Parts: sequence; structure tokens; C-alpha cells
Amino acid sequence: MIDDADPADRGSERPSIEHVLRTETPHVLGALVRRFGRFELAEDAVQEALLVAHRRWAQDRIPDEPRSWLIRVGYRRMIDQLRSEQAARRREADSARADPVLVDPTQPGPAVVEHDDSLDLLLLCCHPTLSEASQVALTLRAVGGLTTAEIARAYGTTETTMGTRISRAKQSLRRAGARFEIRDGDDAAARITAVMRVLYLIYNEGYTATSGESLTRTDLSSEAIRLARMLCTLLPADPEATGLLALMLLTEARREARTGPEAELVVLSDQDRSRWNNGQIAEGRDLIEGAWARRQIGPYQLQAAIAAVHVQSPRATETDWPQIAALYLWLEHLQPTAPVRLSRAVAVGQAFGPRRGLALLDELDREQALSDDPLVTHRVHAVRAHLLEQLGEVQRARAEFRAAANLTTNDIERRYLLRRADGAEP
Repeated sequence: MIDDADPADRGSERPSIEHVLRTETPHVLGALVRRFGRFELAEDAVQEALLVAHRRWAQDRIPDEPRSWLIRVGYRRMIDQLRSEQAARRREADSARADPVLVDPTQPGPAVVEHDDSLDLLLLCCHPTLSEASQVALTLRAVGGLTTAEIARAYGTTETTMGTRISRAKQSLRRAGARFEIRDGDDAAARITAVMRVLYLIYNEGYTATSGESLTRTDLSSEAIRLARMLCTLLPADPEATGLLALMLLTEARREARTGPEAELVVLSDQDRSRWNNGQIAEGRDLIEGAWARRQIGPYQLQAAIAAVHVQSPRATETDWPQIAALYLWLEHLQPTAPVRLSRAVAVGQAFGPRRGLALLDELDREQALSDDPLVTHRVHAVRAHLLEQLGEVQRARAEFRAAANLTTNDIERRYLLRRADGAEP
């Protein structure tokens, strides 16, 4: 995993090689794409430059101008690739040869453009022609600087499979004639929404892994937070970008308390709140209060507000569940998805009793087919089990816990659900 710690947290230590490479990746890639207009080749060239830098800087030291160093190496890799192309790609090779600074190592290095290309890269990686899975993979590779192997491990697939997905995504961008810069007439707002959706998906996978032996994948959640911070810097006036970062921080603050000494799952109501990260809570609350004051409320701000209500309660029994239920109802009007509907049923059950929560869950299941939605299938059974257990219907609760366990692909979640199935009490 590439370290994403902020150098400000390291006292007087110099930033690590990994941190410098991660930070400079979008700038270097942006310089190459801006110059050549060939994303698929530029991204490969940048990855090679990162590998060369990691090897050489480990032996020597990080240069005074790492971005210029990386751009120079990346340019030369681009020239090598362009020179190797034949026939249909001869135009690009000729164009490259016409610039002597790129092919003559005795010439001064390429000028570093003082322009932050991070947002353009995020928008390009989230191009509407790509599937969500491809957008996620390409964002982690191109903007996050993760290797194909790292992304594959995080998503529980093979390096070959992930490499094929990324390669196809880059080819799709080329066939679509995707431009590096968003111009007048492009739907920039929709693209920014797609960027936030991708970062949200990356964080969710890191916070609760879809499958595998680990409940979380800290490499993904940490990277999502880093990229969300970048997005807030690039879009300081966007309250939803701020809300997204606040949501991540307020949720991430609970990470250490989510598992016990044997790596078992600990649900929110049973967590030791002294283990929550107060620094992340304070930052997240400040962010959401600032975003909320702009009175342009969106789904990420509402989810962050819900997370803020949870963390402001010193004990689970003091949680303001009626307020959370109201916020989920508002969120459902803006984002009528299966996860939101299911969460509202949970909140109603906590706020007004398990019988009302179960009635709402059954109603939503009938009208919206929640049990058939792959995003929440096992969670529908788990929520119903908890509500039935509170109502004293032990046998039905145990059956629902077992059904949920059979449907989840995360080993820690499965063990928790099976324990509940065995231990359900009136």
C-alpha cells in the first residue's frame, strides 16, 4: 500500500517517496496529456516514470524539483512509445520529433505548467462512456497513482483482470474522442457528480469490503479521503464536495471501534465510543456545518448530517433517532435508492419502535422489491432479523440472520450474523 499520510502530520520529517509520487502523479499525467492528447499512452508513461523514480530516489534522494524530474522521464517514455508506432500513428511520432526539447537530453527540461490538472483528470477518468467499475479503476490508477496490482488486491481480483479493465477503459476514452479539458457545452456539473459518486464508491468499498477475510480495506478508504480533500481544494465553493469529505471523516472516525479483539464485527450500538477519532469528528462537523450554511442541500450533506447526529451522542441510548429518521426521509426524496430506503426503515424502528420499523420495511419490500436489489439483499434480511428479535420473534429472527449470512460475501459479517442466529434471545 502506498502511504498517503499528510506530511504536515510528520513533524519535521521530509515527505516520503510514496507521498511525493502520489501527490505529483496527476500533475505529471496532466502535463503529458495536455502536450500529446493521448491519455492511454500518457498514463502508461507516467506509471513507468513512477517506477523509475521509486528505484532511483530510494538509492539517491528525492530531487529538489520532483515534478520536473518526473515530467522529463515521462516525456521520454512518450517519445519511445510514439516512435514505436507505425502507419496510423506516424502523425503523433512526427509531431513529437518536431520538438527538440523532448528528444535531446542535453536540452533544458520541459517547463512545468503552473496549472493544477487534478480536476481535469478526475473528470476524464469519470467520462460517461465508462462503466462505474472502469471509472473507479481508472481514477485509482491515473489520479491515485496505485499500481494495477494494488487495485486488483483491493477489489479481490487478479492483476490480469484488472489490467484488462483499465486497458479497455483507456481504449474507450480514445474511441470516444474524450478531451482532456472540459469546454463550453460539456455537462461539467454531471461529470463532477460522477466524480463524487466514484469517490463515494471507493470509500464504501474501503470501509466495508464487499468480500474477503477483512472487514475493511484501509488503502481504499484512505485514498478516497485524500482524493476528496483534493476535490474540496479544487471546488471550494461546492457544498456537496464538502459534504462528501465530511461524510467520509465522520464515518472513518468510527473505524477502530468497529471490530473487537478477535477482529469480530462490533455494531454501532455496541461500540466503545472512547475509541472514536475525535480529531476526524471535529473536522467533519466543522465541514458539514459550513456546507449546511450555504443552504444548497444535497445527498452527501444529508448523509454527513446523519453521521454527525450519530457521533455527537456520548451513548448509543442518547442518539436522536427521530432526527435521523427525518433526515433519511429527506434524503429519500432526493435519492430514492434501496440503501437509503432500508436505512430509513432502521431509523424508524429505532425512533418509534420495532413494530413500526418492521411494517415500513415490509411495505418498502413489497413496493420497491428491496430483497431483490443486489445492493442490499443480505442487509434486508439482517435488518428484519434485528427487528424481529426486538419483538421477541426468536425463531423468525434466527432464520433471517441465517439468510443474511448465506448472502454476504464478507467473512467477518458472515461470522457476526451466524453468531446472532445462534444467540438470538427474546
